[in-house]
Amino acid sequence: MPAIPLREKLSILADAAKYDASCASSGAAGRHSLKSKGIGSTEGSGICHSYAPDGRCISLLKILLTNFCIYDCAYCINRSSSNVRRARFAIDEVVQLTLDFYKRNYIEGLFLSSGVIRSPDETMGEMVEIARRLRVDHGFQGYIHLKTIPEAAAELIEQAGIHADRLSINVELPTDEGVEQLAPQKRPAGIRRQMAGLRSKIEENAEPTLQTRRKKRFAPGGQSTQMIVGADATNDADILGTSARLYGSYRLRRVYYSAFSPIPDASAALPAMKPPLMREHRLYQADWLMRFYGFDRAEIVAGRPDGMLDLAIDPKLSWALDNRGLFPLDVNRASREMLLRVPGFGTRTVDRILQSRRHRSLRLEDVGRICPAIAKVRPFIVAEGWSPGASLDGEKLRGQLAPRPAQLDLFAA
Repeated sequence: MPAIPLREKLSILADAAKYDASCASSGAAGRHSLKSKGIGSTEGSGICHSYAPDGRCISLLKILLTNFCIYDCAYCINRSSSNVRRARFAIDEVVQLTLDFYKRNYIEGLFLSSGVIRSPDETMGEMVEIARRLRVDHGFQGYIHLKTIPEAAAELIEQAGIHADRLSINVELPTDEGVEQLAPQKRPAGIRRQMAGLRSKIEENAEPTLQTRRKKRFAPGGQSTQMIVGADATNDADILGTSARLYGSYRLRRVYYSAFSPIPDASAALPAMKPPLMREHRLYQADWLMRFYGFDRAEIVAGRPDGMLDLAIDPKLSWALDNRGLFPLDVNRASREMLLRVPGFGTRTVDRILQSRRHRSLRLEDVGRICPAIAKVRPFIVAEGWSPGASLDGEKLRGQLAPRPAQLDLFAA
C-alpha cells in the first residue's frame, strides 16, 4: 500500500478526532519557557481557547494517533467494520507537527487520542512516548491531554500522568447495559477500575513529599471522561445520575457529553442532518447547575415525566417556572443559595449583588447594571421600588422568556 503523505494523514486523523469532546485544557500547572530551557507555555488558569460554532475547543492540535481500531463499537465511525479511510501517524510525525503548529501560533497544546492498534499496551506506549519526547527531548511546556486506553498497563498510565497535564478515559455510554449492547469488547468494570486508579494516583501525588516539601507532578489537570448521548435509549435523568456518581466516585474535573447521530456505512454519504447538539447543550447546562449552583439531579428533571430535559428552554428557567411559589426573591435579603436559582443570575452576578447590597439597597436599575440578562431576571425578583406583580403567574411568561424562533436561511449550508 503506498505511503500516505503527511498532509493527508493530518486531514484524516484530525477529522476523525472531532467526535472526541474531551478537549478542555483548564487545570494545567503554570509553566513558561522563559523560566526554563524549552519551548511553549501554559497558564495556571488554563490556556486561551477559541471555539467552533458548536462550542468545541479548537485551540489544541486535536488528532488521533490512528483511526485503525481492533474494536467494533456500533456508535463509532472508526470501528473495525467501518469502511472509512485509515491512516496512522508515526511517533516522530506527531511530535514534529505539534512543535511546528505551536511555533506558528496555531495551537497552544496537544490533545491526543487513538484507536486501539494490536493491543492497548502498544497503543498507550506510543502515546506516552510522544508526550515524553515533547517534554523531555524538546522541552515543550505547552498543554498536553492524553486519552488513556482501557486495559493498558498501570506503568504506562503512570508514565502518561508524569508527562500529561490531563488524562481521561471514556466511559463510553451512560449504562453498563448500553456498553454491553453496543461495545461488547469493552468492559465497564475495567474502565471504572482504571478511573479509580487514576484518582488514587492523582491524590497521592497532590500531597507534598517529606523530602522535597513539594508536590510530585502527575496529571495536574486531573481526569475527565466522555459519554455518548443518544446512541441508546437512556434518558437525561439517568445520564445526569451517572454523571453525579462519576463526579463523586472519581473526583472528575469534567464529564463531556457527545451528541450521537446515526453513522451509516462509509460507502454511503453521511446524512444531511446535524447531530442533536441541543440535547448535548442542555445536558451541559444541567451538569453545570449540579456542580456549581447547588441543584440536585432530581430537582432538574422533576417536572419532566419522561426524564428528558426541555429542549426549548434552559434547565434553570424550566425549574423556576415549575416552582413559581418560591419566587419572587428579594435581591436585598435572599441568601446566596437562593439567588443562584434565579434564571439569568450567574455566580459572578450573585457575588456582586451580595457585595453591593452591604452598602445600600439595590434598585432594579442597579441589578440591571450588574446583570446583562435583566429581562429574564425581572419576573423572578423584588428590588427597592420594584415588584413583578402578577406577571410571575401569567400563562404567557414561558413564551415571553423562551428564545425566539429563528428564521431559516435558504442559503445556509
